[in-house]
Amino acid sequence: MGLLNFACYFAIACYSLSNVLTLYRAIKGPTPQDRVLSADVTYTNCMLLVFTLGILFRTPWYYDIGLLIALLGFVTTAAMAKFLLRGEVIEP
Repeated sequence: MGLLNFACYFAIACYSLSNVLTLYRAIKGPTPQDRVLSADVTYTNCMLLVFTLGILFRTPWYYDIGLLIALLGFVTTAAMAKFLLRGEVIEP
């Protein structure tokens, strides 16, 4: 087991732990802003987890999936933030 494999497994464990803690904040968050922030952090952690799997398995397919997760995370976070500010996502 090389150093790169060990680093990838360690990073996967850290991202997984971070996702569990962020899920706790999403469920228990006292304000809706905390829940939006936890969703954004979850998207970021999932993206980094997929990138780490791409490095571990040495295949480029994971990078496309990671970029798709990043795009969906950005759009979702922007829509939720706009909803919290104005109460509607699509303006008439």
